[in-house]
Amino acid sequence: MNRSDFPILNEQVYGKPLIYLDNAATTQKPQLVIDALSDYYNRINSNIHRGVHCLSQIATNEFEMAREAVRQYINAPTTQEVVFTRGATESINLVASSFGRTYLRQGDEVIVSEMEHHSNIVPWQLVCEERNAKLKVLPFNDRGELIINDLETLITERTKIVAVAHVSNSLGTVNPIEEIIRIAHSHNVPVLVDGAQAVAHCPVDVQALNCDFYCFSGHKMYAPMGIGVMYGKAQWLNEMKPYQGGGEMIKDVTFEKTTYNDLPFKFEAGTPSVGDVIGLRKAIEYIQSVGLEKIANYEQELLSYTTEKLSQIEGMRFIGEAKQKTGVISFLVGNIHPYDMGVLLDHQGVAVRTGHHCTQPIMTHFAIPGTVRASFALYNTIEDADKLVEAVIKAQRMLS
Repeated sequence: MNRSDFPILNEQVYGKPLIYLDNAATTQKPQLVIDALSDYYNRINSNIHRGVHCLSQIATNEFEMAREAVRQYINAPTTQEVVFTRGATESINLVASSFGRTYLRQGDEVIVSEMEHHSNIVPWQLVCEERNAKLKVLPFNDRGELIINDLETLITERTKIVAVAHVSNSLGTVNPIEEIIRIAHSHNVPVLVDGAQAVAHCPVDVQALNCDFYCFSGHKMYAPMGIGVMYGKAQWLNEMKPYQGGGEMIKDVTFEKTTYNDLPFKFEAGTPSVGDVIGLRKAIEYIQSVGLEKIANYEQELLSYTTEKLSQIEGMRFIGEAKQKTGVISFLVGNIHPYDMGVLLDHQGVAVRTGHHCTQPIMTHFAIPGTVRASFALYNTIEDADKLVEAVIKAQRMLS
């Protein structure tokens, strides 16, 4: 990996070199991903699956090669279980809507955790309201770790699914997904995992996890925006009703009845974002060329170094101090509002995220308005960490 692979890192902000530490929101793109998009629109732009002409066949082949790349990346048993969506949000909405309409009845229950992104709360609230079901919440402690023992008591005979993040986007907590799945499956309850914050930072093996659904976005793993994946076990997908209707997801249509297409096309209505799917394949190839284990170890070094340096700042308060974390640091400094801190960091060229990070229940738990969040990717450096610390100290002096 070379920082020069990412052209945007050469940009300047307010006349200062860009220090990009907002990777939990979206990652920057390597040149080969950008080139893949350009190449698609320059050479083979065509609709897929339905065309007999040369460009359509080439585009279809590239598209399905990307599906196979995803299958290998997460070790799915078959490409039939890999569904392309617009992102993790649509993937979760797909499962919530289709699973809910198929299995949820009045009085049934859905369990989510207290640390979920809004994308893994609101879709379940919507389907629970529609089906007159109940949403239950697995809490976390003040370190930002789920209280797993409570799961056993939360699950009842009416529980239909558990939906939980692999990694918290606000706290960086790596949740004990294997244990959660084991407990849920012991009660014959399926599990959806929101993997948006995990797939670029640690190896993911859906067969080893034995999860029933796994959802993630491309843009958080160096791929273009607007592309995502919903992995689902075929046993569920075959029974679930389609999320959307239209072209591609059908076999036969009459005004009396429609017969649905085979997996995964049953859940891929309409023209997909072919170029972005090809870009996702290139991003996967890039990650694999560096090595996920190497990336995970490197980001842990950055996390430890930066946490130690920031901890020396007077008034520093970390939000989320789980034993198992990825490269996310949420913090507050004294009584400084996170927005004010974020603006002053930005003017020093340091890009971080401020606010509630689409996790308002987490902020409610800690009784805070939000946090400053620095999040790492494979292209960040120790120098980036030092610049962050320097910028925080300078902003603290200005605001004090």
